[in-house]
Amino acid sequence: MGRRGVVAVAAVGVAVAACVVAGVVVGKRVKSRRKWKRVMGVLRELEEGCETTVSRLRQVVDAMAVEMHAGLASEGGSKLKMLLTFVDNLPTGSEKGIYYALDLGGTNFRVLRVQLGGQRSSILSSDVERQPIPPELMTGTSEDLFDFIASALQQFVEKEGNGSEPPPIRRRELGFTFSFPVKQTSVSSGILIKWTKGFAIESMVGQEVTESLQRALDKRGLDMRVAALVNDTVGTLALGHYHDEDTVAAVIIGTGTNACYLERTDAIIKCQGLLTTSGGCQYGMG
Repeated sequence: MGRRGVVAVAAVGVAVAACVVAGVVVGKRVKSRRKWKRVMGVLRELEEGCETTVSRLRQVVDAMAVEMHAGLASEGGSKLKMLLTFVDNLPTGSEKGIYYALDLGGTNFRVLRVQLGGQRSSILSSDVERQPIPPELMTGTSEDLFDFIASALQQFVEKEGNGSEPPPIRRRELGFTFSFPVKQTSVSSGILIKWTKGFAIESMVGQEVTESLQRALDKRGLDMRVAALVNDTVGTLALGHYHDEDTVAAVIIGTGTNACYLERTDAIIKCQGLLTTSGGCQYGMG
């Protein structure tokens, strides 16, 4: 099978028609049989209009597979970007200790601290705080944005043990979920391709993401290192794999739509020459 890496597919220009009729709640009495038949007729028409045949679904699958292979072969060769994540290992369940994460993917960001017990699905404790991002910071400067985030992270860390416990023996490591298009250069670094979801800090485009956050952390004296930079799909895949080792793909359907999956490195033609420390090609993000 060869080594595997994580590939995420951005569903850009690919739309799959799907319509689910969740239910109909009738709040008032239907006064006549004729009115009820009219309601049922509308529902049948909606169901028929949304129906997708198996043959059509197969056509969509085949077309998407072609785009995926083209995206794996060369940069810009497909509507799907098939971006590199440099992730070649997923959680095994043996992880133990306290871990921190920061999630920035929209008008809110979250800070997380979780304690893992060393066995699969063994989450001993978790603490999450959500903060809205002031609208002016979404279009201001990268310094102001990351300083705001670092300030919130500092307050979160200071609450640990109500400030009564001694400082950690080792430097805290932070996982950074950054749900915007990024061209990664390593598992912990990447260059912003463009903003989405209402963000428009033009000076940040083309800049290294982790460096901006790390500078803000260092400025506030936070003894933390950004150890991983991932998209929300990769974070979702990692969590799924932590609970179930058979998990091989993840999909996000929200403000944006994206997906990632495990791919053999020998199938990723455009990653030739990009080696991990263990000699394999780490791959991912779309």
